[in-house]
Amino acid sequence: MFSARCARAGARTSAREAVGGRRGWIPREGAAAWTRARTTGARAVSDGRELDDAAKAKKEREYAVKWTGSPAGDEDGRADAERTRSGDDASARGESCLLGDGIWMRLREEAKSDIDGEPALASYLYSTVLAHRSIEDVLAFVLANKLRNNVLLDSQLLELFSSQYKKYPELGKMCLADMQAVFERDPACDRYLCVVLFFKGFQAIQAQRVAHSLWLEDRKALSFLLQNRISEVFHVDIHPGAVLGKGMMMDHATGVVIGETAVVGENVSILHGVTLGGTGTNKGDRHPKIGDGVVIGANVTILGPIHVGSDSKIGAGSVVLDNIPDGSTAVGIPAKVINRSSPQQSQPSLSMDQTSYITDYFI
Repeated sequence: MFSARCARAGARTSAREAVGGRRGWIPREGAAAWTRARTTGARAVSDGRELDDAAKAKKEREYAVKWTGSPAGDEDGRADAERTRSGDDASARGESCLLGDGIWMRLREEAKSDIDGEPALASYLYSTVLAHRSIEDVLAFVLANKLRNNVLLDSQLLELFSSQYKKYPELGKMCLADMQAVFERDPACDRYLCVVLFFKGFQAIQAQRVAHSLWLEDRKALSFLLQNRISEVFHVDIHPGAVLGKGMMMDHATGVVIGETAVVGENVSILHGVTLGGTGTNKGDRHPKIGDGVVIGANVTILGPIHVGSDSKIGAGSVVLDNIPDGSTAVGIPAKVINRSSPQQSQPSLSMDQTSYITDYFI
C-alpha cells in the first residue's frame, strides 16, 4: 500500500516537472494574462532552470510585451485613438487648447518603450497603463491606488471613478486637454506618460473633477471625503464645489488652495502656493473668478469675489484684492496693474512667461 502511494506521488511529481516544475505557476503579469493565454492555447510555463539576473530581466520584458503588445491590444488602442479623432470626440480638442491626435496610442507606446529600457517597470506599467483600454480606465486605476487608505479600499474607489467617467464622458475630454496643457507648457515634461503617472498637480485636478461631479449630484459627503484624501495625498486643497475649466495646469501644485465658489477659466496655468480664497463669513459667492488664459505665479493670494480678466498675468507673491482688467500684468502687495497688453497677443498661460514687464517694475 505504502509503495503504491509513493509510486503515484512520484508520477504526479514527474508530471509537474514535465510542464514546468512549479504547481500553479503564473506569470507575474497576473491571472488575467494567464486566462487569456489559456484561451489562445499559449501556455506560459517555467522551464525550472535557474536563470541569472540578465535572463530574468529579458524574460520579464518578453512577457510584458507578449501580454500587452499583442495585435488585439494594439487594435484596442487604435480603436480608442480613432474614437478620439472622430467627430463625436472632436470637442476633446477644445476650442482654444489644441490636442494632438492619438494621445492614447502615444501613451501606450511610451509605456512599451519604458519596458524595453527598464524591465523592472514591466509589471508596474502593465497594471497602470497597458492592461487598460482607455485613458479613463487608466485614470480610474491610478487615482484609486493613490487615494486609498486602510478603510477606503482601492476597489471601492476604482468602481466610483469608473462609474463617474462612464456617466460623464466630458471628464475624459477635459483630462485630455489637461494632459496636452502640461505637455506643451512644462519644459520638464517630454512625455504624456509622466503626466498621468507622476505629476501630482494633474492627478489632483482629475480627482477634483470627479469630486465635483459628485457635488453636482448632491453626494456631498462622498465628495468631501475625496477632497480630504486629495489634500492628504497631493497637498492640494480644492473644494469639490469649485469649477475648473479644461486645459488647466498646476505646476508643482503643493500648497494650492481653491475655495467653494471659485471659478477657473480655460487654459489657466497655476503655480505652487496659490490661494483663491474668500473673505468674511457670508455663505454666498465669496471666491475669485479667473478668466481664460491667465497665468498665476507662485505664492499668489487672490481674495474675495473679484474677477481676474482673461489673458492676465499675476506676478509671484502678489496679493490681489481688486478686479484685474483683461490682458493686464499685475504685481505687488496689494497688486497693481503695471501693463495692459493688446488683444492680439497670445495667452500668457500658454507661454508661461512670468517676468515680462514685472522685472521693470519698482515699488
